[in-house]
Amino acid sequence: MASIKQKQRKDGSIFFEISVSRGHGLSPYTMRWDRPEGLAGKTVKARLQAVASEFERNCRDGKVKTRKEKKAEEEEAAQKKILEERNKLTFQKFCEETFLPDMRLRCSEHTVYNYQLQLEKHIYPDIGALELQAIKAGDINQLLRKRQAEGTSLSIPVKVYTIIRSILKMAYKDELIDRNPMDKVDRPHKCKDMSQTQSPMACTADELKKLCEALKSEPFLWQVLVRLLIDSGMRIGECIGLLWKNVDFKQNRITVDGTMVYTPDRGVFRDLTKNGKSRTFGVDTEVMEMLRVLQEKQRLTKESEYVFTNESTGLPLHPDSPRRFLKKLGEKCGIEGLHPHLLRHSFASVAITNGADIASVSEKLGHSDKAVTLRMYTHADEASIEKASDIFRTAISGKIENTNQTGDRV
Repeated sequence: MASIKQKQRKDGSIFFEISVSRGHGLSPYTMRWDRPEGLAGKTVKARLQAVASEFERNCRDGKVKTRKEKKAEEEEAAQKKILEERNKLTFQKFCEETFLPDMRLRCSEHTVYNYQLQLEKHIYPDIGALELQAIKAGDINQLLRKRQAEGTSLSIPVKVYTIIRSILKMAYKDELIDRNPMDKVDRPHKCKDMSQTQSPMACTADELKKLCEALKSEPFLWQVLVRLLIDSGMRIGECIGLLWKNVDFKQNRITVDGTMVYTPDRGVFRDLTKNGKSRTFGVDTEVMEMLRVLQEKQRLTKESEYVFTNESTGLPLHPDSPRRFLKKLGEKCGIEGLHPHLLRHSFASVAITNGADIASVSEKLGHSDKAVTLRMYTHADEASIEKASDIFRTAISGKIENTNQTGDRV
């Protein structure tokens, strides 16, 4: 049975509090009813009883909630809405609203641009519209097979794999997906046909000598730039972004603390190195002398803080210019697919196969992980394989001779 109490507010107005018991130990259901103006006493009493009876029925039918119950329902509804929104979140929307903004806080603008380029060209067309929760390992495997079938190079499928793995790892940590489908996706590997057709991964020592000889008939600026690339293993952006203040002619050393990059939005600009760190290393005396001559030539035209510039404008070279030059030079020398990064591969490959330790090469290349150097920049050629055989034969020949002299069985 509903109970009714007349109460007064602080401003003197009268209201009626109607309450219905919920049982022992539980706070009752309550509501307030204001007396309408102009009603006589008996009419008010009858109206009040009708309101109380309807409130009691609603309580009995479960239509009335306590404040605590209302709050719990609101929280449940809000959580349900969040889950619904999460289930509707597409791969592309997550990338644009969460993953890429986070990358901009941690990575260089050039790295973010490259990720965005790969997403738009090689990933979004296939899985961008899929809901994050609905993406399966099969969707990603199919995408990777498609990318691998489009060309003979393994670099694009590997980049796509790496990017998707980073994105879904973040989504899993943010609890936006219940399981990470990348657990069932393998890193792309060479196909039989691909290994037969792809371009060489590095130049041999003889090819590098041939290249240096061919450079002598090229403009001096390109002679210096390519010789520095060969000697140092620098990335092309690091080479173009080199400043004169970072060239130590007394100690024959160079410090790399930035890289020249290009994006459509900003054009050509100097950014941080790939790992955000600087490094200093020695350079061949002949190359340093060429740099000294280049500096004198630059002072006679358009002096600049940058080492490699356009002679007429004094502005730094565009990152694509050396790529175009090396492609033409490679055609003259008979070196297929010559490009700046091939020279970086070649530096590491020739150095390591001729006895240089991984740690030193990794430090000069600017790798944060030595395993990257070992995996990406060591390539066996016919000469290095033969050298390995000679080293092995030399190592065991002495032991065989010693064993024969003692008369023991070999």
